[in-house]
Amino acid sequence: MSSQDPRSSGCTPFEKELINAMNDFAHSTATPAFDTADMVHRTRRRRATLIAGVATALIVAGGGTALASMTGGSTPTTAEKPMTTATTKGSDYKKAILLVDFGKGGGPVAVDFTGTDLRTTKGQFLKADIKLGTVSSVNSPGCKPGSVVEVTPHAPKIVKAGDTVNVKLCAGRPS
Repeated sequence: MSSQDPRSSGCTPFEKELINAMNDFAHSTATPAFDTADMVHRTRRRRATLIAGVATALIVAGGGTALASMTGGSTPTTAEKPMTTATTKGSDYKKAILLVDFGKGGGPVAVDFTGTDLRTTKGQFLKADIKLGTVSSVNSPGCKPGSVVEVTPHAPKIVKAGDTVNVKLCAGRPS
């Protein structure tokens, strides 16, 4: 066929063969069969097995705790990380703790910034909608340089959203 000859059927032999192959495929494919009752049964069996496993683990853990208490053993406790803060003489509160009132009726929440870096502190201030005031450095022994040693105002004063808080960072040991 040349480009000048009109097509008699409107399709080339390749197009006809392609259409026939697609029709054969569409009509020969079997419809998938789902056994929904078996699927539901299998799901319930798996869920029951999982619940039984968790319950067994909890019973074993509880039994181990009961045995330890009967034999006089003790369960290990997690040791808390000791906090180091810079405090002034005569004060019995830590200067890097903020009491933040989020205004949701739950009362103020104590947030300890002791030892955190400035980046983390800025992120926490952003979450609490607190403005960062002046940032200064202070020589304080026993602290990691660049870590927070004091925030102003600090506990027991309550800070609300929109308030400004000043931060003092550790400059290292005094020379």
